Amino acid sequence: MIRAGLIVEGIGELATLARGPVPRIGPALGDLGLVHGATLGIDGGRFVFVGTAREARRTLRLRSGGTRWDAEGAVVVPGFVDPHTHVLFAGDRHREVEAKIRGASYAEIAKKGGGLYSTVRATREASDADLLRATSGRLRRMAAAGTTTAEVKSGYALDHSGELRLLGLVPRLARSTGLRLVPTYLGAHAVPPEFAGRADAYVDGMISRTLPVVARDRLAGACDVFCEPGFFSVAQSERLLRAAAALGLRTRIHADEFVRLGGARLAARLRTASADHLLATRPSDHAALARAGVTAVLLPVTAFASLTTARPPGRELVDAGAAVAVGSDLSPNSWVESMPTVLSHAVYGARLTPSEALAAATVNAAHALGISDEAGSIAVGRSADFSTFRLGAADEIAYRVGAVPERVYRQGIRVSSSEVGP
Repeated sequence: MIRAGLIVEGIGELATLARGPVPRIGPALGDLGLVHGATLGIDGGRFVFVGTAREARRTLRLRSGGTRWDAEGAVVVPGFVDPHTHVLFAGDRHREVEAKIRGASYAEIAKKGGGLYSTVRATREASDADLLRATSGRLRRMAAAGTTTAEVKSGYALDHSGELRLLGLVPRLARSTGLRLVPTYLGAHAVPPEFAGRADAYVDGMISRTLPVVARDRLAGACDVFCEPGFFSVAQSERLLRAAAALGLRTRIHADEFVRLGGARLAARLRTASADHLLATRPSDHAALARAGVTAVLLPVTAFASLTTARPPGRELVDAGAAVAVGSDLSPNSWVESMPTVLSHAVYGARLTPSEALAAATVNAAHALGISDEAGSIAVGRSADFSTFRLGAADEIAYRVGAVPERVYRQGIRVSSSEVGP
């Protein structure tokens, strides 16, 4: 007999994402592992039962003092895993929207001291309390939309002590919000103003001084780099990522967002954990990523917010056999806190099917972060992170732009609810 402190019954459709390979590739990406008429048993923050109501009646019992909730036919899906965010920052850049509308590019705005550099100034000036308050608010709104796990990049300090300060805030944010946060070191987000014209020297400093501390003190599990013209070259990116890998860090790369510089091919050559953005890639790049086993992380709202005509190559990457994940890229440049909205853009912009988009934002996103044994699927032994939606089917989440979950649970604890009434 299985005992549970929380039983969720009356589930109309349960998307477990627990069947098949990890990551999901090709046709398997659309397999949600559906169970109809399902029941969940949760104890100690983990799933102890996942199955049909009939099976539950035979084997599942509620602990004394436990809670039983009737989902009344709702859809249940794993908590969303957001594999790419810049959520830790101060300030905003809403006044730059007009410049983008009038044709200014991301790089042009940055060259004038705006864009990323304006956020660096605001973040450097902000106190720890200010950063914690602003970022925890964003994270809680993400949780209200169903995100239970999020990657958190540094990258808005661009100096040794500032980057370490940002990474040191991530555990505090995790404790205050209850979310699983996965920190990534992104000192190579841009060349800081103090190193203008001396990008190689800045890379040298990250390699010799900052990366060893990040790895030694376990401030982050991965290192990322922004490989684009005007930021970091392919050669500079390779030096940094090889140094990070030698210290035991996972490697990631912002690749080929604006032009086809060669970031995706570098990712394939180094077999990085992920290559992100990929708007300017071509079929040969998609094939190379697939062969190398690199997860392609698409950020479809970024393309939308950047007013570009480029379409994220979701359909092309899936058809090439690459592992595809979807993230928000939450930042002052593309301020989106709702993963269901991201899923809709993945469908209508990147041409994933609704089921593929859901898998890309759960099990494949967890794989990109190296945590698929904990997050991204609903199975006995996994962390009890899930959301309920008052919809008829799981693939309606992406179909209905901006769908809102009814309840969100992290480790079996309710972290958000949109229910009306007591």
